Amino acid sequence: MNYFEFYNLPVSFNLETQLVKQQFYALSKKYHPDFFINHSSEKQEEILELSTLNNKAYQVLSDSQKRLHYILELKGVLTEGENYSLPQDFLMEMMDVNEALMELQFEPDPVRLEKIKKEVAGIAEGMKQELDRLVVAFDMQNKDEEGITLASIKDLYYRKKYLNRINDSVLKLE
Repeated sequence: MNYFEFYNLPVSFNLETQLVKQQFYALSKKYHPDFFINHSSEKQEEILELSTLNNKAYQVLSDSQKRLHYILELKGVLTEGENYSLPQDFLMEMMDVNEALMELQFEPDPVRLEKIKKEVAGIAEGMKQELDRLVVAFDMQNKDEEGITLASIKDLYYRKKYLNRINDSVLKLE
C-alpha cells in the first residue's frame, strides 16, 4: 500500500497540508500502540507497523520535495542509482557558472559573486515556475497523458539537484 492509498488521498504533487495533517492525527490515534497493549503480540506488531507507516507517510506527504521524489518513484519514472543525463544546454550553462565560482575561489570578488547568486536564483525561479505549471497539469491529466509530464518533472528534479550543489558552492564562497 502506498502512502496516498494509506491516507486515502489522490496521487498529487499539490496536497493540502491540512488534509495530510488531519489524516496523520486520525491514524495516529487509530494505530497508537498504547491502545493495543492487551491484544495479541501479532496484533501489537501489526499496529506498530501501521504506526510506523503512518509516520513515514506523514514525513513524505507533508514535504513537497520528498513527495515529488516519492511520486516519481511510485510512477516508475525515477529509479534508485539511475544515471540520468541532463540536457547539454543546461550542463553548459552550469559549467560556465562552475568555472566562475572556481575563479572566485582564487580571486574573491563580492560584486561578481552577487551577480552569480542572482543568475543562479533566476535559473531556480524559472525551474520553479515550470515545475509549478507541470504539477498542476499532472493533477488534471488521466493516466494515459501523464507520462510526458512526469518525464519533464523528472528532468526538473535532476536539474534542481544539480542547482542545489551549485548553491552549496556559492554558500561556501560567502
